[in-house]
Amino acid sequence: MDDDPQVLRAVRRDLRSAYGDRYRVLGASSAADAFKILDSLDERGHDPALFLVDQRMPDVTGVEFLLEAVSRFPDARRVLLTAYAETDAAITAINRVRLDYYLLKPWDPPHERLFPVLDDLLSDWLATYRPAYDGIIVAGHLVSPGTHAVRDFFTRNGQPFRFLNVERDPEALTVLAAADPDAALPLVRFPDGTVLSAPTDTQLAQRLGLATTASRPHYECVIVGAGPAGLAAGVYSASEGLSTLMLDSRAPGGQAGTSSLIENYLGFPSGLSGGDLTRRATIQASRFGAEILHPVEVVSLTRDDPAKILTLADGTEISAETVLLATGVSYNRLQAPGADRFEGAGLYYGAATTESSACISQHVFIVGGANSAGQAAVHFAKYAARVTILVRAASLDASMSRYLIDEIARTPNIEVKVRTTVVSLDGDEHLERLTLHDADTGADNEVPARFMFTFIGARPHTDWLAGIVERDEYGFVLTGSDLISNGGELPAEWSLERAPYPLETSVPGVFAAGDVRAHSVKRVASGVGEGAMAVSLIHRYRSMG
Repeated sequence: MDDDPQVLRAVRRDLRSAYGDRYRVLGASSAADAFKILDSLDERGHDPALFLVDQRMPDVTGVEFLLEAVSRFPDARRVLLTAYAETDAAITAINRVRLDYYLLKPWDPPHERLFPVLDDLLSDWLATYRPAYDGIIVAGHLVSPGTHAVRDFFTRNGQPFRFLNVERDPEALTVLAAADPDAALPLVRFPDGTVLSAPTDTQLAQRLGLATTASRPHYECVIVGAGPAGLAAGVYSASEGLSTLMLDSRAPGGQAGTSSLIENYLGFPSGLSGGDLTRRATIQASRFGAEILHPVEVVSLTRDDPAKILTLADGTEISAETVLLATGVSYNRLQAPGADRFEGAGLYYGAATTESSACISQHVFIVGGANSAGQAAVHFAKYAARVTILVRAASLDASMSRYLIDEIARTPNIEVKVRTTVVSLDGDEHLERLTLHDADTGADNEVPARFMFTFIGARPHTDWLAGIVERDEYGFVLTGSDLISNGGELPAEWSLERAPYPLETSVPGVFAAGDVRAHSVKRVASGVGEGAMAVSLIHRYRSMG
């Protein structure tokens, strides 16, 4: 949309040359004409993929148009055309309409300054677009551990599916009729009519054709964990010619992969979801030749110097010249009566995006005061009638980034309760009530609750390394100078004359990066940086020992 006929012709010509074989490219010289086009598309059941809108229009501004347009088509990507002096308008648009990108005029040459931007945005749109559905269907109870596990598996693996609530959706009866009468919920029906009853992750992975078997017995670099640190290492390792294998016990992305929106990652002023970051990084690593196996659990690491042997849960052994530990962390379990009983049935650890649709018009409780909790609160505020953040501390200032604190303050349906803890959880088949303790008044108050998400503390996935790799008292892996005692002594199991490299563990050739490493900075960007840095150190180890 642009009121300048020459600009409108030029941009329509460029877009049709690049995208005319896949998309309809429609132009309008005014907001009134544009809304007529959108009305026509709506009547025909067609969905716009992207809005490319000039800011300076005679009837409305581009931002004002986008506010109305995205309220009708919220999944469409949004790009604003601006002049050099209109950067403030672009920043306003980012805050008001979640602008995806702004382009400065002129955009010549388009293959350098226009098409790469739109390619990225259209790729993101296609990854989440849901046309008339004939894919995987999950039928189960809205709130149940089994249903949550299946939905979480599909969500983490970027696999589209449709959920049917057996208590409300008439279509669920069709799925139930196709299953064995004794089948347990949830049921998963695939497009070919096959129905799985209460499937495990392994069964789902096999049905989706996910790779779970390595193609060779030995690799130059094996990366355990495919969160941001592991994915970054996979990209750099494979791109630099090392035979690279990545293993993850659930799905690529790790804890960051469940984040609804990461807004402070360099180069993405409008933010990106953890799922988008994971998808892009996974494609990138695969394109360079890295193998990615999941869900595959590593249960032990043994030394066969100079090689290292990784044993998987199915008994398979994989040999590696070097190993990078990037297994990340999980949120600590809530220590309150009823927590174990309602896990997956109203109480969830992370997994902010999986249960979004279930929380429409509900009151959602978020426990925690770090960035992950803030991101979840802002995300759920788009669906829930009300979101309450429960924080043990006196404020969010010490643990949450300022941009999130400000956004929470601007969101009317989010409230923050400080110096408040969860005393107990109660209900019948699922969570129904919480008892909260107010540290200032000393009072315990019972409140109705259907959904609670916790983001408190972190515990590393390192039990399988006990007795092999040195860890601190909390289980985080010690690396580099942290392995050297005050007297300058190296660990007893260290077999080389030199001191450990930065990020190197007590076993030569075994490195650690990201959240699993002791004293690491728990941020996505730092994990990515450590993953890349680890590959440089792996090269040094391979050349010098």
